[in-house]
Parts: sequence; C-alpha cells; structure tokens
Amino acid sequence: MQINPNSPVLIFQQIMDGVCAAIAAGVYRPGEMVPSVRQQAVALVVNPNTVQRAYEQLERDGLLVSRRGSGMEVAAGAPERAGRRMKDAVATAFGAGIRAGAAAGMTGAEINALYRKAWDERDKS
Repeated sequence: MQINPNSPVLIFQQIMDGVCAAIAAGVYRPGEMVPSVRQQAVALVVNPNTVQRAYEQLERDGLLVSRRGSGMEVAAGAPERAGRRMKDAVATAFGAGIRAGAAAGMTGAEINALYRKAWDERDKS
C-alpha cells in the first residue's frame, strides 16, 4: 500500500481503501492479523493516530475486529464486504469520469478509448 500525500483523498481514507483492497484481494484473510497501528504508521510514514482512525472506521464497517492485547484481525465475511465496497468505489469513479467526459463534449468512443488506455497502463506506475 502506498500513500499519496498530494492526493485530495484524505490519508486515513487512503489507508482504509488500501486495507479494504488488500482484504478483497485475499492478502489478508478472515482471522488473520493486519499490521499493528505502529507497524503500519512506520511503513506508510504517517502519524499513528491516522492509522488508528482508519482501523477504527474499518472496525465500525465490519471489516476488522479488535482483539484485546493482540491488535486487529480481519472479520469473518470481510472479503465479501470489501469486494462489494471496492466494486461500488470503481462504479462511482467510472460514473464520475463518464459524466465529466460527457460534460466536456466527449463521445462514448472517446471515453472508451481513455478507459482502454488507462487499463493498458495500469501496471506501469
């Protein structure tokens, strides 16, 4: 997971999205521990309070479960919830992009070409 400090997306939201994507992708499985707040903060070079805020929200969302004295583990059913959340995020982003392109007078073919270009370049960054 990487954090982009120049992104308009808040850092704690970037952390939430990264953990959610990792759960959806099977990097973290139900019952497995996620990195501790301190470990994650050091790895991402962010304030531990920011990581704590993200983890707490993920717990409220039912993706993580706090284990007293142990840390946070992935909740049962979290991969399915995380997958739905990621699909919703992609659909929202696509919708916003399509609306922006249409408002700028782009055709469907032009928007599709931009999508295909982005897809082809996804692993280059």
